[in-house]
Amino acid sequence: MPSGIRKLLPFDRAAGWVSEQVKARVPSADMAERDPEFVARSLEFSWRLVRVYFRAEIKGIERVPAEGPILLVGNHSGGNVSPEVVVTTLAFTRHFGPERPFYQLAHDLVMAFPVLGGYLRKFGTVAANPESARAALDSGAAVLVYPGGDWEVHRPAWEQDQIDFAQRTGFLRLAWDANVPIVPVINYGAHENQLILTRGDRLARLLRLDRMLRLKVFPISIALPWGLNFGDLAGHIPLPTKVTVEFLHPIDLRTALGDELDLDRGYDYVTGIMQRALKRLADDRTLPVIG
Repeated sequence: MPSGIRKLLPFDRAAGWVSEQVKARVPSADMAERDPEFVARSLEFSWRLVRVYFRAEIKGIERVPAEGPILLVGNHSGGNVSPEVVVTTLAFTRHFGPERPFYQLAHDLVMAFPVLGGYLRKFGTVAANPESARAALDSGAAVLVYPGGDWEVHRPAWEQDQIDFAQRTGFLRLAWDANVPIVPVINYGAHENQLILTRGDRLARLLRLDRMLRLKVFPISIALPWGLNFGDLAGHIPLPTKVTVEFLHPIDLRTALGDELDLDRGYDYVTGIMQRALKRLADDRTLPVIG
């Protein structure tokens, strides 16, 4: 069907309207909204909570450079309730202190969510786009990004030991242009907080979710309290699965790749390191959820 005709279809008009409403609710990235005093007040209670509920285990955080801009690159797990993001953010902030500038990139829907979006902005969460990330790195901050986004975070349960960034290479260009090291951050266990049956990418295309909500998936899972959970747009109650997060050694792309950025080679290099580490964490796992 010609694109001109498709634009006249009611469903496409509705999709465009929804997209505009979401965009209008997403605040512009303002790094000044991060509130170190708020972070300091919230940190210890939040950390104790995740330590008890998710039995959070942190490895290798001493490998992270003690100062200066860095790009933390993680594998994304656990659906819209992503325990690894909370554990990683709190562990980093607790280790380096609230005063170290630290920003996390999040999907537009997260930023637009009432109450939650405002709370996260005080912790340093900004909408996931290259401009926000580059501004944070240029300011000397640490930045946490999950290149796999909604595609990886909703991968089926039996793929939880797989790195899947869907060939997205923006993080490589970002680190190269800003000339900052990449610190891979691996997590295992977070994906077990629900049972994801399918990404639902075909259904997402049918529903025009990419155009409306920048979503390439419409996952179907088994999760509390819904039982069969469609889309996970309302979130869910995560199972108290044990979450392990490991910070790997920093990667200097120019040392690894030479004077020119080869995106394919860089992608294979970084994801290869992460995949081997993730497989090691998976092999150390004894039982699902329990750990």
